[in-house]
Amino acid sequence: MSDREVKESWQVAYQQDRFPFIQKGWVIPAERMKETDPFILMAEDWFKRGAFADHPHRGFQTVTYVLDGQLEHIDNSGGHTILEPGDMQYMNAGWAARHAEEAVGQGIAHTLQLWLNLPAALKKSETSYQNVYSEEAEVTSLPGGGKLKVFSGNIGGIKGPLEPLVSFTMGEVTLAQGETAEIDIPAGDFAFLYVVSGEVRAGSENPVDLTRASTALLDGPDLPADPEGKTHLRLEGLHRRTKVLVYAGEPLGEPIAAGGPFVMNTDAEIKEAFADFRSGKFGGSVNT
Repeated sequence: MSDREVKESWQVAYQQDRFPFIQKGWVIPAERMKETDPFILMAEDWFKRGAFADHPHRGFQTVTYVLDGQLEHIDNSGGHTILEPGDMQYMNAGWAARHAEEAVGQGIAHTLQLWLNLPAALKKSETSYQNVYSEEAEVTSLPGGGKLKVFSGNIGGIKGPLEPLVSFTMGEVTLAQGETAEIDIPAGDFAFLYVVSGEVRAGSENPVDLTRASTALLDGPDLPADPEGKTHLRLEGLHRRTKVLVYAGEPLGEPIAAGGPFVMNTDAEIKEAFADFRSGKFGGSVNT
């Protein structure tokens, strides 16, 4: 069978933080990065301006989805944008990203940020950014009544507008109570989902009910594929207003060394990244 089932799930625990941070929850904790390969971590944050001021990155990609409020992004290559709810930004940190992610004015930004690993050969690639605004991702009505928006990858023949350096799948599924969705996931990919709102039943033979702020790791990626090289996930809405994000990516199977804002393959490379930042190789600071 090529149907994906929930292997493990948990409710995200939130912790209060000091100003300008408001609240944080670990959707995917960093300590599980070896089993969630290629995904390193995923955080849900509420924050005021000043929380994520000027800082560097190297060796991975970020995928930031705005849930509420406004998010201002500024980088030292001249990039500047303000993202609204439903918008997404992709960053390939590559060898030397330096940027700031800020709430706008006196508001509170509410975001999900996923860290997606890069293979060793691309960890020092050129830094790049791409925004996908909500209206740029096509909304498709599904046979079971739900709606699908694809930001990245290809789900059921619908291709997302994002063009990442390393391909991955990101889809947003919206369901009313009783509506269903069949989501294609590439065979061989590790996949997980996060319930943004409402309640959903995930899986076919052994379905699991998941409520708001639930993370579910799916089985695979060793499941047999269908003739098109896909596996399938069934979702059913259990609430009148349910939204689920589905992510999938091909495991890298490489050593991981993480230190602060850097993700490399060895501890020596982490030390090199800190030294390069201190010596100015990441370029000038970002003023907000």
